[in-house]
Amino acid sequence: METVRHSSVLGRFGHALSDPKRARILLTLRDAPAYPSELAETLGISRQSLSNNLACLRGCGLVVAVPEGRRTRYELADPKIGHALADLLEVVLAVDPQYCAAAATDGCC
Repeated sequence: METVRHSSVLGRFGHALSDPKRARILLTLRDAPAYPSELAETLGISRQSLSNNLACLRGCGLVVAVPEGRRTRYELADPKIGHALADLLEVVLAVDPQYCAAAATDGCC
């Protein structure tokens, strides 16, 4: 049963990272919490798109909304997520770029 539960958790993480906008949001929040207006401007995406992607990331349990008066700040749900993103980046960047290109043309990535 642990394998099933673990694969579900990894699936949610993978789903979150499968969209480049969500990945950019996570990487930005890894550096520091931010308000939606700041995130939209920094990432160059519409507020509607940002809102939809933040809702997905909240649903995956990766980010949390922290009310601050009339504003809401977003941050990673747990500092370990930032460490996991850093570790994952190291692994992915260590892979041979030619392998990644071949996998992409095969429809893998």
